[in-house]
Amino acid sequence: MSSYDAPTGSTDGSSPAAPPRSGNPEPPEDSRARVGTIVWGLIVVALAVLIIVAQLGIVALNGTYVVIGLMIGAGAALVIGGLLSARGRDKAAPTGKA
Repeated sequence: MSSYDAPTGSTDGSSPAAPPRSGNPEPPEDSRARVGTIVWGLIVVALAVLIIVAQLGIVALNGTYVVIGLMIGAGAALVIGGLLSARGRDKAAPTGKA
């Protein structure tokens, strides 16, 4: 028997051992949503709303302008969200440097 082969039963061999149970698994400490995930979710929702508005005939949309506007908005949201996230991370984890 190698060091990796653990016995599967109790000491008398009559019943299999129960797998260890962790009472309440805790989520990782940094379980916040990522900025990129939120931005891409907003892009998908915005595209869906714009498609519905265009199909209803409420507003005539130019596809090129819609894509340009979404990319400008998404880029700005990613940059601003990244800066805010980095600023928050700097406050939360001091490195001891002055």
